[in-house]
Amino acid sequence: MVIQRAQDFKSQGAQCYKDKKFREAIGKYHRALLELKGLPDHPRTPGTPATPAHRQAQIVEAIEVDCYNSLAACLLQAELVNYERVKDYCLKVLKKEGENFKALYRSGVAFYHLGDFDKALHYLKEARYRQPTDTNVIRYIQLTEMKLSRCSQREKEAS
Repeated sequence: MVIQRAQDFKSQGAQCYKDKKFREAIGKYHRALLELKGLPDHPRTPGTPATPAHRQAQIVEAIEVDCYNSLAACLLQAELVNYERVKDYCLKVLKKEGENFKALYRSGVAFYHLGDFDKALHYLKEARYRQPTDTNVIRYIQLTEMKLSRCSQREKEAS
C-alpha cells in the first residue's frame, strides 16, 4: 500500500516534469520519498535467497534512486540552481548505484558550479566512461579542465 502510494507520487512527478512543472514535480517526488520513510530497511547478505522483504527493499531502493535523480534534474531547471542540493541528491543516488550515468554527470555539473573542479572532473570522467559520446559530458569536462588550468596558472604566477 505504502509502496504503491510512493510509486503513484513518483509517476505524478514524472508527468509534472514532462509538462515542465518543475516545482510541482519536486513536491511529488518529495511526497513519494516521505511515503517510504517509515518502511524498515532489509539489508541482504549476498548469496542468501531473496525473501519478499528483500524484494520489497529492492523496489523501495529503486523508487528512492529514481526520485533523488529526478529531484536533481528538476533543481537543474530552476532559474537559481541550488547546486548544493543537486550534489546531495546525486550522491545519495551514487551511494546506492555507483555507476548511474545521470547522477555521475549531474554530480560533476554540481561540483563544477560549486567550484570544486577536481571532484567535478572525477565525476564527469566517470560519466564519460559510461557514455563516451555524450556531448554534455564532453563539454563540461572541457570547461572543468579550462578552470583547472587557469587555477594552476594563477598559483604559478602567485609563487
